[in-house]
Amino acid sequence: MPRYFIDTDDDTFALRDDVGHDLVDLRAARDAAHRALPDMARQKMPDSEHRTFRASVRDESGAVVYVATLVLAGVWMVTPPIC
Repeated sequence: MPRYFIDTDDDTFALRDDVGHDLVDLRAARDAAHRALPDMARQKMPDSEHRTFRASVRDESGAVVYVATLVLAGVWMVTPPIC
């Protein structure tokens, strides 16, 4: 089974996956990248109204084979509350 590495970046912290995941194929690796993005956004949402989250998939040779990006863009339509 091929090994894929899912590297993540949330605009402030990049994490390189040095362990990897044994996944059946490229589609399964893409799905793993997609699953990582909402978790990243949930952890960072209180910090900012604008942030880009990225999950990159590398194959066993180290080549990037897929990149998924999730953009969080919040816009207040009223005066924001004071915290």
